[in-house]
Amino acid sequence: MGMDFSLILIIATVVCGVVWGLHSLISRDATSGKPVLVEYAQSFFPILLIVLIVRSFLFEPFRIPSSSMMPTLLIGDFIFVNKYTYGLRLPVVNSKIYPIGDPKRGDVVVFKLPADPSINYIKRLVGLPGDTVRYQNRRLFVNDELVSLNRIGAYPAEEQPGSVLFREVLGGVEHKILLTNRGSREGTFMVPAGHYFMMGDNRDNSKDSRFADVGLVADKFIVGKAVRIWMNWDFSGAPRWSRIGTPIQ
Repeated sequence: MGMDFSLILIIATVVCGVVWGLHSLISRDATSGKPVLVEYAQSFFPILLIVLIVRSFLFEPFRIPSSSMMPTLLIGDFIFVNKYTYGLRLPVVNSKIYPIGDPKRGDVVVFKLPADPSINYIKRLVGLPGDTVRYQNRRLFVNDELVSLNRIGAYPAEEQPGSVLFREVLGGVEHKILLTNRGSREGTFMVPAGHYFMMGDNRDNSKDSRFADVGLVADKFIVGKAVRIWMNWDFSGAPRWSRIGTPIQ
C-alpha cells in the first residue's frame, strides 16, 4: 500500500513549521543571517499550509484513469472534487468532524476502495442506506421501481466502438450512460445503514458495487462529490480544450 499523499503533506508542513518555529525561539540575534534550511522552511510553510487546508477541506484534484464512467467522464479528465459538501473530514484518517450534508442518489462520488484505501474510485451513487438495488436484463431497479432509461443512439466516439448511448434519470439527476451487447454483472443488492451502492455510467465496463472486490461503500470511505472538469489530457495527444470547465452531472 502506498503512502497517502495527505500524510506526506502533513509531515512536510509540520517539519517546516517546527524548523521555522524553533529557529525563531532559539535565535536571539534578529540581524544575523538565517541558515538555508530555515530560509526554505519559512518560504514553504505558508504554501504547504494553504495547500493542506484547501486539499483536505475544500477541493482536491483527481485524474480519471479508466473508462468506467464514460460518457460522463473520459480517460484523461482532470476533475475537482468538493470535499466539504458531505461534511468536513480529518485528512489521512478520513473521519467526519462536522456534518454538512449527505450523499444523494445520482451524485458522482469519489471514494476510497474499501479493500485498499490507498486506491481512489469514482462512480455514480445509485443506492442509499436502506435501499434495494436490482440490475437485471440491463435495466436498473431501485426499491422495485424501474429507473427511467431512453435510447439516444450509437455512441459516436472512438474510445468504445459498438456502444449505445442512453439517457437515464436517477434521483432527479439526468445523465448519460453506455451499454454494450455483451451485458454485465447482474443481481439484487441490499444496502445496509451507513453504506452506499455505486455503479459506473459505462455499465458493461465498470467494476463497481456489483463486484465483491469493490462491494458496498461505507460512509467512512467517501472522499467527496465530483463537481467539474478542469482539463482533459491523456498524454497520447493534444488536450481536449472543449472539456475545460464542464460541470459533472
